[in-house]
Amino acid sequence: MTSVSLLGVPHDDYSSHLKGAAGAPGPIREVLWSDAHGLVSETRVDLGEPGRLIDHGDVAFDAATDPWDAIEARVGEVLGAGHPLISLGGDHAVSHPILRATRKRHPRLTIVHIDAHSDLYDVYQDNRRSHACPFARIMEEGLADRLIQIGIRCVNPHHDAQIARFGVEVVTADLWRRSLPLKLDTPVYVSLDIDALDPAFAPGVSHPEPGGLSTRQVIDIIQAIDQPIVGADIVEYNPSRDVNGLTAGVAAKLLKEIAGMMVRTGVRTSPS
Repeated sequence: MTSVSLLGVPHDDYSSHLKGAAGAPGPIREVLWSDAHGLVSETRVDLGEPGRLIDHGDVAFDAATDPWDAIEARVGEVLGAGHPLISLGGDHAVSHPILRATRKRHPRLTIVHIDAHSDLYDVYQDNRRSHACPFARIMEEGLADRLIQIGIRCVNPHHDAQIARFGVEVVTADLWRRSLPLKLDTPVYVSLDIDALDPAFAPGVSHPEPGGLSTRQVIDIIQAIDQPIVGADIVEYNPSRDVNGLTAGVAAKLLKEIAGMMVRTGVRTSPS
């Protein structure tokens, strides 16, 4: 059986504007395990089957340890069990240490990054760890061979320069179509920022950006991935901004669809 690991990463110290994403793991889990919803993905994977989803709790943080070291170490421990991992954020900054641990197990890796924002600032508000910067750090460190960004709709000249610098492949929100091929040829890491969705579908975010993707479009992107999904994160859900738990429900739904595709595509969590 292919199992899927879950890990909460309740960290938002490097958020700008509003904090609150550190509170995301609990509400997402609450909806996921609620008997109001089924645990069978649209791809017919029964995630309620014993041993299918393995929850490893949350990363523990303390004042004596750099949070990036704590995240990387805990993610490495969980990946050591041999299962693909879905991390529940937290803000988008946490993708950087998560991918440090993931890359050690995958010499070839493509990131499919679904977001309203490119998160490619070299530095933001004097902070190179800002949640506006993780993909600059990820690409600088060679943590992926390709970065494909989908749903982007907030780009400025600095982003354009960074996109060119790192060879990022960008599909803006207005250009995404189900028929658009991703042409993947390596294992895949999915980084899903909930604000990729239009606020009509997911209001519970700190940086809502109108003109975004629908829940169905994001599911279509996930289901279009035809290579093994070896890891994923779901980030930037801010429960304090949610409306009647709508965004928590969307996050849990997308978690199920990613997990279902992890099972269907099959994974290897060690270098071949």
